[in-house]
Amino acid sequence: MDWDHEYDVVVVGSGGGGLTAAITAQLHGMSALVVEKTDRYGGSTALSGGGLWIPDNLYLQQAGEVDTFDNAMDYLDATVGDQVSRERKAAYLTRGPQMLRFLHERTDWVRFKYVPGYADYYPERKGGRPRGRTIEPETLDLRKLGPEREKLRTNELPTYGLTITQYDFRFLNMAARTWKGRRTAVKMAAAAAKNLLAGKKMAALGTALVGRLRLALAASGGGLWLDSPFRELVLEDGKVVGLRVERDGRTVTVRARRGVLFAAGGFSHSQELREKYLPRPTSADWTHSSPGQVGEVLTAGIEAGAALALMDKVWGAPSTPVPGGGLFFLVADRAIPGMVIVNGDGERFVNEAAPYHEFVDRMYASPSAPENSWIILDSVARKRYPFLGLVPGQKFPKAFEEEGILKTADSVRELAGKIGVPADRLEATLQRFNSLAQQGRDADFGRGDSTYDRYYGDPTLPNPNLHPLTQGPYYALPVKPGDLGTKGGLLTDEHARVLREDGSPIDGLYATGNCSAAVMGDTYPGPGSTIGPSMTFGYVAATHMKDAS
Repeated sequence: MDWDHEYDVVVVGSGGGGLTAAITAQLHGMSALVVEKTDRYGGSTALSGGGLWIPDNLYLQQAGEVDTFDNAMDYLDATVGDQVSRERKAAYLTRGPQMLRFLHERTDWVRFKYVPGYADYYPERKGGRPRGRTIEPETLDLRKLGPEREKLRTNELPTYGLTITQYDFRFLNMAARTWKGRRTAVKMAAAAAKNLLAGKKMAALGTALVGRLRLALAASGGGLWLDSPFRELVLEDGKVVGLRVERDGRTVTVRARRGVLFAAGGFSHSQELREKYLPRPTSADWTHSSPGQVGEVLTAGIEAGAALALMDKVWGAPSTPVPGGGLFFLVADRAIPGMVIVNGDGERFVNEAAPYHEFVDRMYASPSAPENSWIILDSVARKRYPFLGLVPGQKFPKAFEEEGILKTADSVRELAGKIGVPADRLEATLQRFNSLAQQGRDADFGRGDSTYDRYYGDPTLPNPNLHPLTQGPYYALPVKPGDLGTKGGLLTDEHARVLREDGSPIDGLYATGNCSAAVMGDTYPGPGSTIGPSMTFGYVAATHMKDAS
């Protein structure tokens, strides 16, 4: 074949996993190219909180946190179980810390810090850590990106001019309730004013992470093509040797001497594939993943003979519609006191503060919940806590009511009529919840029992997650079974190689991130369990390409 371009490693997708793979390849002396179908780089990583859940890494060690491979494996055994091979789990626990140290030592840009106290999602299980294992990127002045800044995908989170890290958010969320929260708010406002005067454009979370990876890729000499959608693989005798890409209005061939890595996300924006694989009801309107994830690489992998796994699973993210057709991801909002979530029967069906992935699973286990669930809070909760990005006490914008999202009533019975649930049941549900809240323990669903539940709760209360709903007006908004992306995809081994149904690898083809079947199985062990594996197995793929040559 006459190749238009040749590289050692070609990566499809510019999220955390794809960028990490390309950086790793370049630093190992291989030439690497990242192709991205959209006009922005960063993928869903750029829209995320930017956290990585990687046990026993150097940043935990620097913070004096004691963790071990055995403890972490106990925890994965207690959460993921045998849905994923022990070899893949062991590879993650071994290679994840290696990946972080490699990027720390070999680049000037990729830096993280430990988020103390951000608990594993199931800290009470064997090997779980109440203080957590999550790290987040150090903040970044986006001016350092130069012209590349304008091409970086960014989220639309309401930050009110503040640079909010995961660590600070927990305390800022309680600014109306605790002195620690107030001090955090003052500190962040002062930092914002200082940055404004200095002309700095500071970013945190996933934006900072992708920005740092982009700077590292540029420093390493790696290439990045935007507006260059993948079209198909090129195979010779069953081996992947390159791919075809649409670029500048024509199809070009790109040779991949060492291999092709798929890191292009899942199929969350394809309604057709969602209806084929996911539980119903399902809607592409419910995803928070970056645009363009419609499953082309999955189709290409299947055509090359790849096996699939976990195709009926998503990274669950309970969400509320907001004006303009968007969604708000309910993370801390589900932990505040003075709030309940009910299904179409007017009944609670879950610990509202449960890990978000589990919450969505519980929605599908409650027949009326996926299509008809409501988050309800009273005026006390609205005055005390942030909600949907609004500061405590801030009125809902008129658009919430104009678009039929917000329902308001002075009594529970009146509210039931407005949201279409049985009034007697809703009244009984709130009476039962209020009784439990006054006692300080949720005997029905255990809300507040876990360290994770309490992380976003109100520490001034006996149970940080419980308070009666007794004062109108009452507010109700719909809750949808949203997602951060699909988590099923191409089955891979401990080297990130894509496997056939018989377990043999497809020579030259690798995958990481949400286009591959998650190493976390159908669960979500802790904050950063999507990006951590994506970056780890991007690193694993690149090192395997080097060693296998």
